[in-house]
Amino acid sequence: MAEVRVEIASSMLGIAGEWADLARRAAANVFMDPTTLNTVFDTAFAMLHVLLAWDAGTTPPRLVGLWAFQEASITPFGPAYLLAPPNDYSFLSTPVVDPAFMHEVMAAFLAAIAADRSLPKLIRVKYLDGQSEASVAFLAALSERGARHRVLSEKSRPFVSREGGIKTSGSTRKKMRQDWNRLSAAGAVDIANDPAAIEDAIEVFLAMEAAGWKGRQGTALLSKPTDADFARRLLKNLAAERKASVALLTLDGRPIAAQVLLYAGDMAYTWKTAFDEAYAKYSPGALLVDKLTEQLFDSGIAAIESCSPEGGFMERVWQGRRETIDLLADIGAGNPVGYAVAALAESSRTEAKKLRDRLRALTWLPKRKSSPAAAKVS
Repeated sequence: MAEVRVEIASSMLGIAGEWADLARRAAANVFMDPTTLNTVFDTAFAMLHVLLAWDAGTTPPRLVGLWAFQEASITPFGPAYLLAPPNDYSFLSTPVVDPAFMHEVMAAFLAAIAADRSLPKLIRVKYLDGQSEASVAFLAALSERGARHRVLSEKSRPFVSREGGIKTSGSTRKKMRQDWNRLSAAGAVDIANDPAAIEDAIEVFLAMEAAGWKGRQGTALLSKPTDADFARRLLKNLAAERKASVALLTLDGRPIAAQVLLYAGDMAYTWKTAFDEAYAKYSPGALLVDKLTEQLFDSGIAAIESCSPEGGFMERVWQGRRETIDLLADIGAGNPVGYAVAALAESSRTEAKKLRDRLRALTWLPKRKSSPAAAKVS
């Protein structure tokens, strides 16, 4: 059995080379990328703990796994827990692990958390890729330890690959062709997606998002200066490594929809979407995503993760789905009260969020035939 050593880092990571080597061997996750995590550290956007697994049998040791958590609490008075994804604008919590070391690394991660007296023993994992080898190994490691754990919810969200998942026929496809033709008749339509021009494109996206329903609800990035600052830094830092871009759909040179894209290896992530509500009748957000899907596959991208909740507009564009799991685990040997409190609170929160999303979806339904539903923001 391989000898795996786990280091827990709570400050800036200097492992760019080691990460690049691991990402060539493992399914990468842009939200676990050291560039993303170092932006969180640099802005103090969350209290991070990064688990780094090393193959101690090589000289020098080789990075074989990375899993990042933020430390959070259910209420101001606790109990505290480790939460993945590692910040509030990450939408996939799957660890990045060398397949040759999968089970050893997952077991070593849990052992390291259990042994570190400074870390909470409750683990809350959201948006875990339920179809990944890592999720299977994580659940197996919990069972092997006899750890209390429960799945809080299982969801599916839009996902598409070169092999399939795009809707090629039906009423949605017909409507999108009609919308594109009507938009093209209104003026010159173009799509720009250049990482080198990201600074200006970021500001276009932020302003467009703030002018829409998220701005009215106070959930746009610009609604909170700290969130906007984090987003700007994150996108600029990733774009410097060609891991982020902001695609713009323009009409006669004026941006009417923006799609923020993140990249990890041959995977793209449709992180955030915004559109100009004055052009809602054309569904510009959906049109932009549809055209980008083709462009991304032509550029070498193998699959696209929507980062979208159930009920989002991408469900109408893509028929492919990816399962995600939300779960709670307790790897401590102490009093189970904290786990019980956390389980109850998280179950209540999950149900409240479902209700909120259902009510929000109702506000997006078309009121008249002459006012078709606008493409929603992810």
